[in-house]
Order: sequence, then structure tokens, then C-alpha cells
Amino acid sequence: MRTRRSRLAIALRRLQLRWTRWSQPVLGPFRARWRRSLMVRTMTITGLVTGFMVLIAGVFILTSVGTDLYNSRKEQALQDSARATLAAQRHIDASDASDRGGLSLLSTTVRRMVQDTSSSQLMYLRRQPGQASFPEAPPPTTTANMLIDTVTPELAAALVNEQEPQHWQAVTFLGDDGSSSPGIIVGSTLEFPAGAGTYDLFIGYNLADTQSTLSFVQRTLLITAAAMMAFIGILVWIMSRIVFRPLRAAAAASRRLAAGESDARMPQQNDEDFDVLSEGFNDMADTLQSRIQELDTLSEMQQRFVSDVSHELRTPLTTIRLASEVLQNTAGGLPAGQQRAVEVLGTQVERFEVLLGDLLEISRYDAGRVTLETESTNLVALATEVVESLRTLSPGTIEVRALGGYAPIEVDPRRVRRIISNLVGNAIEHGEDQPIVLTIDSNAAAIALSVRDWGVGMSAAELEQVFDRFWRADPSRKRTLGGTGLGLAIAQEDAAVHGGILEAWSRPGVGTNFRLTLPRDEHITSFVSPLPLVPEGIEVEAGDPRPSGGWLRRPGRRIRKDKRR
Repeated sequence: MRTRRSRLAIALRRLQLRWTRWSQPVLGPFRARWRRSLMVRTMTITGLVTGFMVLIAGVFILTSVGTDLYNSRKEQALQDSARATLAAQRHIDASDASDRGGLSLLSTTVRRMVQDTSSSQLMYLRRQPGQASFPEAPPPTTTANMLIDTVTPELAAALVNEQEPQHWQAVTFLGDDGSSSPGIIVGSTLEFPAGAGTYDLFIGYNLADTQSTLSFVQRTLLITAAAMMAFIGILVWIMSRIVFRPLRAAAAASRRLAAGESDARMPQQNDEDFDVLSEGFNDMADTLQSRIQELDTLSEMQQRFVSDVSHELRTPLTTIRLASEVLQNTAGGLPAGQQRAVEVLGTQVERFEVLLGDLLEISRYDAGRVTLETESTNLVALATEVVESLRTLSPGTIEVRALGGYAPIEVDPRRVRRIISNLVGNAIEHGEDQPIVLTIDSNAAAIALSVRDWGVGMSAAELEQVFDRFWRADPSRKRTLGGTGLGLAIAQEDAAVHGGILEAWSRPGVGTNFRLTLPRDEHITSFVSPLPLVPEGIEVEAGDPRPSGGWLRRPGRRIRKDKRR
């Protein structure tokens, strides 16, 4: 039983897969259009409801017409058969035939009379079965042999057992050429004289003309229904275009507004309700435009302020740095406390210079004045060089695993070096003296670099802020390299300006993994990272970022590139 069920499940699964393969190319575009377009849904639902109503009405009309035609034709056949039967019986009653010849002549006369009196030429006369043998009785006679085959035992038994003067039955007549047509057989009885007994009279009525009439009505209804559906479809399409025109106008205006056209407005629609929508949309656009202008002004002022302050601070900072160097050169004869103060002063001056540099870099990104000086760069060699320069600062080991990425790509080596330095520096700061692994791999579309540490890690809330400016996971920690809180923010901007993506995964007590993915060519708009974001051996949880292998899309930025040869 289990084997049979499993085979049935496999067969159903295969059937489902075949249906999916067949229906996907056909129904896939319509499903996508159905999900996206309210107009398509409205027209489809209206068409289905209208088609269902037309179908119900057509079936009702055809059923009513067919039933009426059949009943009318049946009543005519019954009346015609009764009239012919009465005329034949009166002729039999008036006859004094008693021998074989007279009875045979009477049978022939009855057959002709039935043909002359009835509207049908299909007649079958036979002696009713179950009677005593009578040698002088006339033999059976018929005008069409097909009537003999169409008389069923049920109809013959009804004539013998029931007291009704007439019995009828719906049959199908088969012609000599093999064609078939519907018909009715009406059976009645005749009493022959001189002991010949009771005879069954069957008169057949061919309903081919009635079937032709019903077929004509069906064709007419189908043509009318098709014309109605076409007319209703055109009407629904026109009405949908009219009704959805204001919505399309609102959508077009919102798209223009979202694309940066601050003067985009929704035109009036000459409708009371939609005009209210147009006025509200335009008022919202006016308000939004004024707020955007204010924010742009404030942003420009802020960027100019940061840039100006950074530039203006360089002159006094240079003076302070020179004074600090002089003090450091003469600090040998100073007391221990003063020597420590001079050392701290030099350290903070260097940190201040780094902060000013980061502020200037951030201001360039904010102002959109970033220039890439690209050149053909081997990412493995660049990463190895950065790791070697930082290896002395790490208590633990730093391993470089180059699984791929040896082919050079066009990047700005200064900015990529800064990204790697930031990632490795953060791993040293928060790695808790554990090993650090830098992995590089590539595929046909992208090159990826990941920096993995087994340090303190971050929570989901901290991970959401890790690329924010001036944010630190733990400000109270002792810092080996010193930091401004802008390193990862600048690294993310450096990655984005190359069309790449910088992502992070972390879990408290397990460690952190940063992944940088760069496209091989500036024309590549989407790619799959060759390295996983969630490290191998780690179970993916609900709060984790997307696992490895997801499609990435490069962010769009307006930059100017200078290539070095």
C-alpha cells in the first residue's frame, strides 16, 4: 500500500512539473500583467462575469427553444398519428374481408391510407406478438426497413400491457448512407376482422428539419454572443481607459516627481472628485518642492561649512604639529609627566589630521565631487600588501586565502586599499587577539573580498548602524589603531563609487564577517557574489542578512573617472 501511494505521489508530482513547464511560458506573462495592472484585472473580471452571464442566458434560451420545438413537434406527431390511426380503423371496420386474399388487400389499403392521411411516409404494420396463430393473417409490412430496427421491446410491451391508445418513443434514424437524424416513433393498435387479431401500427417522424432549425438558432446565438462579448470588451476597454486616465496622470506625475522633476504637476481632469485629488497632489508637490529646496540649501551650507572648516583647520593644525614635533625632539630633558604630555599631544595631533582627512573625504562624497583614478589592479597583491603593513599591529595571525581574483580589474587602488585597511583594522580592534582570515574569490561577473574575525561580534541592532557616521560599537574600548568613526562609512562610499557593495554579518560571541563585492566591468549592473556573507559552518538565523549567492545590483553614482596607463 505504501509503495502504491508513493508511486501515485511521484506520478502526481511529475504531472505537476509538466503542467508547470507547459503553462509557465503561456500563463507567466499574463500572471505578471495581472499582478501589476488594475486595469487588466478589471477588464478580465468584467469579461469573465459578462461571459458567464451570456453563457447562462444562451444555455437557457437554447434549452427553452429546443424544448419548445421538440414538444411542439411531438404534439404534432401524436395528433397526426391519432388521425391516421382513426381513419385506418374506420376503414377496417367497414371492410368485410375474411379470407387470406381479402385480409392481404385490406392490409395494403390500410398502409396506403395511413401514408395518405399522415404527414409521414415512415410506417410499419405488424401483427401484435403473443396472440394465437392465425394462418390467414396478413404478413408484416413496412415502408422503410430502418423502422424495424428502431422499434424497441419496451415500446412493443407498452402497446400490449398498457391501456393508453398511443405510445411514443424518441429514436435515432440511421440512413442508408450512414447518416443519423433524431426522430419519434408513435405506436398504436388496429383491430383486424375475421379473427386476424390486433396489429401494431408504428409511424415514424423524422425531426431532421427541427434539428436544422435548432442548429440555426444555436449558430445565431453563438454569433450574437461573440458579437456581444466583442462589443462589451471594447466598451469595457474604452470605459477603463476613461476611468483610469486620472490614475495614469497621477502615476506619471508621481514618477516625474520621484525622478527629480520638481515642477511635475497633475493636470485637472474635469471631474469633481479627481480634481480634488489633483489639487491635493499639486499642493503636496508644491510643499515638497519648497522643503526640498530648503533641505538642499541647508545641505549645501552644511557641506560648505564642513569643507571650509576642514580647510581652515589645516593651517593651525600644521603649526600645532610642527610645535609638537619640536617638543618631541626636545622632550629628553623634560620630566616624565611632561614627556607623557608631549607624547599624548603628538598622538592626538595625528588623530586630528586623520579626522580632518576623513571629513574632507566625506564632504567630497556629499558634494558629488569624487574622481576615480582607476588603473589595472591585482586585488590579491593589493590585499597582501595591506595585510603585511598591518601584521605587526595584530596580536593574532592574519591569513590571506586567495581562492581566485588574480585577474586584474580597473579600480582606484588608493580607495580599495583604504577599504581593506579599514576592514582589517576593525578586525584587529575587535578580534580579541583571535586569528583573522581575509578571503578573495571571483567569478565571471565579480570579485569579492571578505574579512572574518572571531571577536566579540555585534548584535542585530548594532549591525544596522555599523556603517553610520561617527558610530562605534564600544566607545569605551581601548583602541589600538585609533579611529574617527568614519572609516566604515567612507569604505561603503568607496565601494559604492566603484559600483560595488560592502556588507556585514555579525553575531555576538561568534565574530564578524565583512564582504566587499566589486563588478569586473562598469557595464555590469547585477552580479552574484562569489563569497558567502554568512560564514560556512554557521546556521542562518531569522535576523541574519541574506545568505550567499543572492543577486546584487550595483548602486548608481555620478562620478568622473581618470584612467592611469
